[in-house]
Amino acid sequence: RISVIMGKAERKTQLTKEITEIGEQIKAAKAEKKPKEEWDPLLKQMLALKVTYKEEIGEDFGPKKEVKKPKGEANMEASAKNKEKAERKKREKAEKEAKKAKNRAEREAAAAKKAAALSGVGADNYGNLPLIKSAKITDKVWTEIGSLNASKSGASVTIRGHLQLVRGMGKGCFAVVRSSLYTVQCVAFESSSIPKVMVEFITKVASESIVDVTGTITVPSSPVEKCTQKDVELQVTSFHVVVAAAPLPFQMEDACRPDDGKETDVGAYTGEEEESKDGLPRVGMEQRLNYRWLDLRTPANQSIFRVESMVGHLFRSILVDKGFTEIHTPKLIGGASEGGSDVFSLDYFGRPACLAMSPQLHKQICAACSGFEKVFEVGPVFRAENSNTRRHLCEFTGLDLELAIKEHYYEVLDVFSDLFIGIFDGLNERCKDEIERVREQHPFKDLRYLRPTLRITYAEGCKLLRDAGIEQGDFDDLSTENEKKLGDIVAEKYKTDFFIMDEYPLSVRPFYTMPHATKDKLSNSYDVFIRGQEILSGAQRIHDPALLVERANAHGIPLSGIQAYVDSFKHGALPHGGGGIGLERVVMLFLGLPNIRKASYFPRDPKRLTP
Repeated sequence: RISVIMGKAERKTQLTKEITEIGEQIKAAKAEKKPKEEWDPLLKQMLALKVTYKEEIGEDFGPKKEVKKPKGEANMEASAKNKEKAERKKREKAEKEAKKAKNRAEREAAAAKKAAALSGVGADNYGNLPLIKSAKITDKVWTEIGSLNASKSGASVTIRGHLQLVRGMGKGCFAVVRSSLYTVQCVAFESSSIPKVMVEFITKVASESIVDVTGTITVPSSPVEKCTQKDVELQVTSFHVVVAAAPLPFQMEDACRPDDGKETDVGAYTGEEEESKDGLPRVGMEQRLNYRWLDLRTPANQSIFRVESMVGHLFRSILVDKGFTEIHTPKLIGGASEGGSDVFSLDYFGRPACLAMSPQLHKQICAACSGFEKVFEVGPVFRAENSNTRRHLCEFTGLDLELAIKEHYYEVLDVFSDLFIGIFDGLNERCKDEIERVREQHPFKDLRYLRPTLRITYAEGCKLLRDAGIEQGDFDDLSTENEKKLGDIVAEKYKTDFFIMDEYPLSVRPFYTMPHATKDKLSNSYDVFIRGQEILSGAQRIHDPALLVERANAHGIPLSGIQAYVDSFKHGALPHGGGGIGLERVVMLFLGLPNIRKASYFPRDPKRLTP
């Protein structure tokens, strides 16, 4: 029996050794990341030995599993002390986890609140307003920026305008808000009602965004020189973005900078920009026109076009007071409205047609042939001239008038003299602020004009040029250069920038111009000049159909294209005269601008059809 026991013990030791050695080999193979195919036979050998081990030894290989003793009464329940300790630890752990969750939630809520505040969501006194879709009408009242002054100190107002600029300073910021011509400074510093995030929000609003600002009007200790409303500031109580602006193609500050010297107002226009003499950035003409909607926001441009609007208003009101009737003539015609000039041709349902380069023929019909006697029109004029100059456009606004005369075309010149003096007086009286805003960016001298308007003949003008050493024949057309020089000579001699010159050579005037009564080579025609540039061309018109046909033939104009015009004079036409004025050129020269494109909202020249 002892030998059997000893033999079983030795066998157990032997099998244990073999199984352990094989196990170590498998473990080493796995550590060396050998493929399973290499150590799989060892695994099978070890499993077979474990089976043999159980058969011979009578138990599973490996450490024996502890057999749990049956719990008695003492083991079935933890002691009261241990139970209390376990419950306390459980409670402490739960409280710790709850505190962590609470802190985490508070941090997340604070971050969400800050993010929401910065974006304006849910804020009462700052943020982004919803898109205005005419959903409701409130009792909110907006105050015009131009009306803000020291007499309103202490009042709470709401303004709307473009955010021209904003700059942070310590715990606050300064913002300049602009509406049309007027600007005001708005001030916001951290306080109980102005949180830090509100100041941060204001400083991050993009330039030229449209904003609503509510605040209290205060009087600053010193004038705010960079704003039109110099004697007041707005202490901000609320600040909302109505419409956010995208990044700008240029800075409005650069677009508003005064001219770097005086440009010439005659000659070719190439669109190329000269380098700034003072080194400060400026916005070139082409860049301005490419983004005209931005360029028009500058105070100078706002003023230019308010002056232009007033010219149109005064033109209408003065003529209406003189008994004129406003007419509206077609811009689609079957032939050239004047001979010898290029027109924009088009197809009119299979027939050739063109855009009217003036209302000339129709306004004559209305005034001389249709009983209206005194008429005027404000409308577009089209010229297909490939003139890339500083004073030419392919489309401009014409101010035309025509009136019946009793005996002499001087009656027309008297009307023009009264008209222009009335316009100039009206501008100087009613557009003082606008004129000064233009002068700030585009310096110029006030226009000088006489009462009554200076008149010289074409021959007298040519003689003035020759006396100054400038070659000019009495029957040769005036070049642009000589017109400019004549303007300088007249300004020096007569102390006026505005004059009328008449009795032009017949050969340089349109076919419908009445020949001079006693001077065969001259005509009853005239031009009007501002600062040496023509702004009006006119004449007494031919009202006799036979003479009209004769002059059309002399100019080589086919009668087929003007037959209806000629026929209109066959049934009794009044003697008459008139002229056509270029609105943009009047504004350009009155304000001393160097380029007519500055006086046209959306210029159309040979190279530009947009925007």
